[in-house]
Amino acid sequence: MAIKVKARQTKLAVGPSKGQYRFVMSAEIYSTLKEDKVVSEAAIRSGISRGSINAAWEAIGDVIRAWATEGHSVAVPGLGTMRFGVQATAVENVEDVSTSLIKTRKVIFTPNTDIKDELKNTSINITCYDKDGNVIKQVTSTDPGEVEEGEETTDPDGTGGGEEEGGSPL
Repeated sequence: MAIKVKARQTKLAVGPSKGQYRFVMSAEIYSTLKEDKVVSEAAIRSGISRGSINAAWEAIGDVIRAWATEGHSVAVPGLGTMRFGVQATAVENVEDVSTSLIKTRKVIFTPNTDIKDELKNTSINITCYDKDGNVIKQVTSTDPGEVEEGEETTDPDGTGGGEEEGGSPL
């Protein structure tokens, strides 16, 4: 099993290399698996009826959604934890605090150790394409990679670049 990545030679439209060609990498997504397919596969692998799996799937989703919107960090069985957060501009005076300072609402997912280890130990295959779409090189990793941890930053300068929220980190 390997993660497939494509590196396309692309003319950059912004930044210090604007107008120059650079190889830009992105993971290839094979397809989006629909909920129905996931439920069917889980039923086959577990021996539990599709209806029971579907009912459990819906109930788990409802519980995660309800508890996360109440401010809880919620375990997603076999995967990790999920919580909601915000990205907001910091202000000096309490009088200036308002919901208009919130720039982004976000879902924060922290994978469990097993998922991170699986990702770390999965090889990566990179296919390089020139600007005309021709394959010009293929590379396969042989070393385990580092897995990025979730961002837990603050925004001391008030630029809106970090996360400001209550609660303890996961």
